[in-house]
Amino acid sequence: MTEENHNSKSMFHGFWALTNRDLKKWYKAPLLVLMSIIQPILWMGLFGRAMNIGAIFTNNPITLPTHLLQSLSPEQQIELGTFFAGLKDNIMTSTFGVNDYFSFMAVGMLSFVVVFTAMFSGMSIVWDRRLGFLNKALSTPVARGAIIMSKVLSAVTRSLIQAGIVVVLAWLFGMQFSPSFTVVHLLGAFAALFLMCLGLSSLFLAIAIRSTRWETQMAVVNLLNLPLIFTSNALFPSNFMPDWLQTISYINPITYGTDAARQLLILPTIDISQLAIDFAFLGVFAFIFATIGIVLSWKFLSK
Repeated sequence: MTEENHNSKSMFHGFWALTNRDLKKWYKAPLLVLMSIIQPILWMGLFGRAMNIGAIFTNNPITLPTHLLQSLSPEQQIELGTFFAGLKDNIMTSTFGVNDYFSFMAVGMLSFVVVFTAMFSGMSIVWDRRLGFLNKALSTPVARGAIIMSKVLSAVTRSLIQAGIVVVLAWLFGMQFSPSFTVVHLLGAFAALFLMCLGLSSLFLAIAIRSTRWETQMAVVNLLNLPLIFTSNALFPSNFMPDWLQTISYINPITYGTDAARQLLILPTIDISQLAIDFAFLGVFAFIFATIGIVLSWKFLSK
C-alpha cells in the first residue's frame, strides 16, 4: 500500500470514527433524543391546534340583513349560501396553499428541528476543546477539515432522524399529505432538509471554532433561533409579511427549505420552477458555508 493510499484511508477512517463518536453520544442517551423532539411536539400539539384558523370561518357564520335576504330569490339565496360555505376553503387555500393550517405549520416544524440541531452542533466542538479531546484529535493524522465535517455529518444525521420522527407524529396529529404524495416526494423533502442542515451546521461550527466558552455559543443560539424561524415562512407565508420582513425572509435559507418540503409533502400542485430555485439556493448555501467551515478549520483549528 502506498503512503498516499494509506493517508487517504486514514483520513476517511478518522472521519467516520469521529462522526460515529458524536452519534454514539446521542443515541446512547435516549433522554437526549426525547428532549430534542418534545419541543416540536409541543408546538404541533399546542400552538398548531390552538391556532385553529379554519374555525374562524366555520364557527362564525355570516348572516345577512333580513331586508337583503327578502330581496333575493330562493335560487339566489341557495347560490349565496353555497358561496359562503366554500369561503373558508377558498381563503385558507389562497393564504396557506392548503385548507388546513396545522398541515402548513407541521411542515414548518421539520425546519424547526433542523435549525435547532444545527445550532447546537457548534456546542460539541466547544466541549471537545474544553475536555481535551480536540487536542487528541489534532495529534492524529486526521485532516482538520475532517474534524469539522464529521460534526456536520453528525448534525445532519441527527436532524434527519428527528425530522422523520416528527413527520410520523404530525401524521398522527392529523397532517394531510398531498393527493399525489409518494415516497419520492418524501425523499425530495428530506434532500432539501439535508442541504439546509449542512449549510446551517457548517455556519454555526464556523462561529464556534475559536470559542472556548459554552456560554458564548448559548448566547448565539438564544440570539438567533427565534429570529431565524420567525423571519422565514415556517409559521406564516412570507408574502403576507411587511415589505422589510419579506426582504429578510427571501435571503433566509429556512424559507427555501420549508417551501421545498411543503411543495413535496402537502401542496396539491408542485411549482417546478420555484422548486428548482429552492434547491439551487440551498445547494449554493450549503456549498459556501461547508467550504468556509473547512477553510477556517485549516486556518484556526489548533491545539
